[in-house]
Amino acid sequence: MEIVEEKKMNKIKQFKGKNQLPKFAIPKSYNLSLKPDLLACTFTGSVQISVSIIEQTSVLVLNVLELSIHQACFIDSSATEVKQFRPSDVVVDGDDEILVLVFDEVLGVGDGVLEINFSGVLNDYMMGFYRGTYLDGGEKKNMASTQFEAVDARRCFPCWDEPALKATFNVTLVVPSELTALSNMPISSEEHHGHLKTVHFEESPLMSTYLVAFVVGSFDYVEDTTVDGVKVRAYCPIGESDRGRFCLSIALNALDFFTKYFSMPYPLPKLDMVAVPDFSAGAMENYGLIIYRAVELLQDDVHSAAANKQRAAIVVAHEVAHQWFGNLVTMQWWTHLWLNEGFATWISYLAVDNFFPEWRIWTQFLEETSDGLRQDSLEQSHPIEVEIGHASTVDEVFDAISYCKGSAVIRMLQDYLGDETFRKSLSSYMKKYACKNAKTEDLWRVLSEEAGFDVSKMMDTWTKQMGYPLISVKLVGQSLEFEQSHFLSSGQQGHGQWIVPLSFATGSYTKCWKFLLETKFGSFDISNMLDSSKGNSGSSEDEIQGESGEDIWLKVNVDQAGFYRVKYEDKLASLLNKAIQNNFLSAADKFGILDDTYALCQACEVPFSSLLSLIDVYKDELDYIVLSRLIDICISITTISMDAIPDTVDGLKQFFINLLCSSAEKLGWDPKSGESHLDSLLRGKVLKALATFGDEKTQKEAMTRFKAFMDDTNTLLLPPDTREAAYVAVIRNSNVDDRKGLRALLSIYRQAEAAQEKNRVLRTIASSADPNIVSEALDLVLSNEVREQDVIFVLRGISLEGREIAWRWMKDNWEVIKSKWGPGRSMLLTRFVRSIPGVFSSHQMADEVDEFFTRHPNPSIAMTVNQSIEKIRIKARWVNHIKQEPSLQELINRLAGRG
Repeated sequence: MEIVEEKKMNKIKQFKGKNQLPKFAIPKSYNLSLKPDLLACTFTGSVQISVSIIEQTSVLVLNVLELSIHQACFIDSSATEVKQFRPSDVVVDGDDEILVLVFDEVLGVGDGVLEINFSGVLNDYMMGFYRGTYLDGGEKKNMASTQFEAVDARRCFPCWDEPALKATFNVTLVVPSELTALSNMPISSEEHHGHLKTVHFEESPLMSTYLVAFVVGSFDYVEDTTVDGVKVRAYCPIGESDRGRFCLSIALNALDFFTKYFSMPYPLPKLDMVAVPDFSAGAMENYGLIIYRAVELLQDDVHSAAANKQRAAIVVAHEVAHQWFGNLVTMQWWTHLWLNEGFATWISYLAVDNFFPEWRIWTQFLEETSDGLRQDSLEQSHPIEVEIGHASTVDEVFDAISYCKGSAVIRMLQDYLGDETFRKSLSSYMKKYACKNAKTEDLWRVLSEEAGFDVSKMMDTWTKQMGYPLISVKLVGQSLEFEQSHFLSSGQQGHGQWIVPLSFATGSYTKCWKFLLETKFGSFDISNMLDSSKGNSGSSEDEIQGESGEDIWLKVNVDQAGFYRVKYEDKLASLLNKAIQNNFLSAADKFGILDDTYALCQACEVPFSSLLSLIDVYKDELDYIVLSRLIDICISITTISMDAIPDTVDGLKQFFINLLCSSAEKLGWDPKSGESHLDSLLRGKVLKALATFGDEKTQKEAMTRFKAFMDDTNTLLLPPDTREAAYVAVIRNSNVDDRKGLRALLSIYRQAEAAQEKNRVLRTIASSADPNIVSEALDLVLSNEVREQDVIFVLRGISLEGREIAWRWMKDNWEVIKSKWGPGRSMLLTRFVRSIPGVFSSHQMADEVDEFFTRHPNPSIAMTVNQSIEKIRIKARWVNHIKQEPSLQELINRLAGRG
C-alpha cells in the first residue's frame, strides 16, 4: 500500500514547479454551468470538458485556484462502450494552481469528457468571478462579474488556462429572475423557476479561457446595429442608459472601421459593453462582452470633461480592436503579450483619428511614445518579448513596454513600410491565423512577404532586446554623421545596437529623407538637399550656417515616428531653437526636441541651464501636445530643484508661471462657442498647472468660481474641464488650521454620483502643501469610502511637500496595503511602489527603499521595486550634477524676470 501511495505522489510531484501544463490532454469544448448566490457571495458550478487524449496517461492536470472540488470523473467516449473513470486521488495544489486527477487505470488515446462539480467564493479581489457593489435607491446591493486575464479563469472553473489551448464554450447561468445575465454570446433560451431563471447562451467560437466572461446585475441599456447587422449594446446602471450613447457610437464606428481595415468581418453576432462599479483595469476585451470600469463607459456633457471623452473613445477603440487582435488571433504565450496590447494601442489611435480628425490624435500618441522611452531607458527595463515563466508572473509586464513601446515600434514600422503595405500585411495575417494562435515571428513572416524584405532582421533588434538608441548627429563638410549608442538614463554604457529607420528634413517638410542605419556609425551626403538658389557655393557646413541659415534647420526623426532619441551638436541645436522660435516646426517635432532634451539632461548629458534656456524658447507656444509636455517637464524640474537647488524654486515657479500666462489669458476660464477640442483640453491643463505653481491670479479666480459651484453645482462658472484646476487651488490653500477646503472637497466626493466627479476629487485631494492633509487623504484610501481600484488617483496626486509623510504612511500601513491590494493583484500594488518611494532623489532614500523591500519581499512586484530604486538613483545623480553647475541662480533670476 505504501509503495502504491509513493507512486501516486511521484506522479503528482512531476507537475509541480512547471510553467505550463502537460500536453497529453487537450480541451476542445466546455459546457459550463454556474449558479452564483449574491447574498452569500458564493457560487456552485459544473463543467463538462470535451477532451482529446493525445498520449495515454493515468493523470489529468488542469488549472484550479481557490475552488473546492466536489466530484470528478472521466468518460471515455471513443471506446465501443462508454466507460467511466473516477480518480482515485484528487489533489488541488494552491502553490502551482493546478488540479491533479490520478486514475488507477490508464486513459487511452482518443476523445472523452471530463466532468467536475465545484464551488467557490465571489471574492473581493476584482479577479476571477468576483463580487461588486452598487446602490439601488440608497440600498447597497451585490452583483457579480469576471476578470480572467491573465490567469484567473481558474478561479472560476477548472480549465486548461493557457492562451494557446483554445476551445468553444457553452455557458449556462442560474440567476435571480429580476437580474440581467450576460456572457460572450447571445442568449439561446431562458427558463424561469420561481425566483430564479436559467439562462443558456449560444456556443462560442474557439477562444482562450482568459476571454470567457459573464456579468450578473441590474442594468438598463441602449442599442444600435452596425451596417453588417451586428447588434451592439451598452449596459449601464438603472436610469443612466443615456450616458452610454457616446461609447455606443464609438463602438459602432470601430466595428465598421476594423472590418474594413482588416478585410475581415467581426466574427460574433453581438457585442455587449457593460459598465461595472468595481473593476481593476480600465476595461477588458472579453470576446463579445467588453467589461468597463463605469467611469470609462458612462459619459455625458454634465460630468465629462473633454479629456474624459477622448480617453473613452480611445479605450473603446482599443477594446474593440482586441476582438481581432487578441481574440480572433491570439498570442501563443504571454511572452507575446505585446502582440495584443501594442497593436490594440496603436490601432485605437488610427481609428480615433479616423472618427475625429480635428483631435489631431497622432500628436497625442507621442505621450505613449514618451512613456515607453522613459521606461525603456532603465537598466531594469525588459524586452518587448519578455520571457514569461509561470503565467502568474505576467502582471508586471502589462506595462509601458508592452503597451507604449510596443505601439510605438509598430508605428515606426508602419511609417517605414507605408500605410498600404502595412494594412495589406495585417489583413493577410488575420486571415492566416484566424481562430488560431500566433507568435511575433509569425507576424514578421507575413509582413516580410508583403514588403519584399526580411522584416524580422530589423524588428528583432527592437523586440528581443531591451532599450533603444540615442542617435548623435553632427555636420561634417557635406555629410551628416550619425552615431548610435544605447541610451540609459543612469549614464551607464549599454551594449545594444539596432537597425534604425532614420528620417530627417532640412529647412521644410516638402521632402523627407529616410534610410536604415544598420551599423553603429553612418553618414548621409546632403550636398544636394540645401537650396542652391540662395547663392551659397561653399560647403554644406558653411551653407547651413550662412545668413539665411536660420531657415535651414535640420530635424532628425521627423514627426517623432521613430522610437529613439536624438542629440544634436551645438550648431544644429541652435538652428533648431531658432526654428522653434519662428514656428517653422510641426507640433510633433517641437514635442520631440523638448522631450529628448529633458531626457538627456536627466541623464546628465545636457546641462540643466541648456534645458531651462530651451524651455524659454517655448514661451509663445499654444499647441496642446507641446504645452502639455512642457507643463509636465516644468513640474518635474520643480521637484528635482527642491533637492538640488532649493533656493531657486520660487524663481523657477515664477518662470513657469510667466511661460503659461499668455496661453491662460487666451483660453480664459470659460469655454468659447465653437472652440476646438484641443483648446478644451488645454484650458484645464494650463489652469491646473498655474494653480499648482501658486499663481495668485489663478488661485483667486479658482476660489471665486469654486464658491459659486458649492452654492449651485449647476453653475456655468465651473464646467468639468476647469473643475480639477479649481480643486487643486482649494486643496493647496487647505491646512490643518483651515480645513474648509478639505471639507468642501470631501462633501463633493460623498455627494457625487458620477464616477468622473469622484475621481476629480481623488486626483487632487492629496495635492495639499500641508503634509498632514496629505496623510489624511491617504488614510481615506484605506477606508470603505474609496473603491479599491480608485486608489491610483490619490497616489498620482501626492504633492511634493507630502512625499516624506506618504513614504512613512506606506511603511506603517504596508501589511494592510498588501492584504487589501496584494493577493494576486500586483498591478494595483505596483502603483504604490511607483507613486510613493519612486519620487525621491537621493542615494540615502534609494538605500532605505531597498532595505525596506528586502525585509518585505514580494516576487510579484520585484521588477517594479527595482525600477523604482533605479529611478531614485538616476535622480540622485542628476541632483549632484545640477549642484555643480555654475551661475544657475543668475540664469533663473533672469528667466523669472528678476534680474
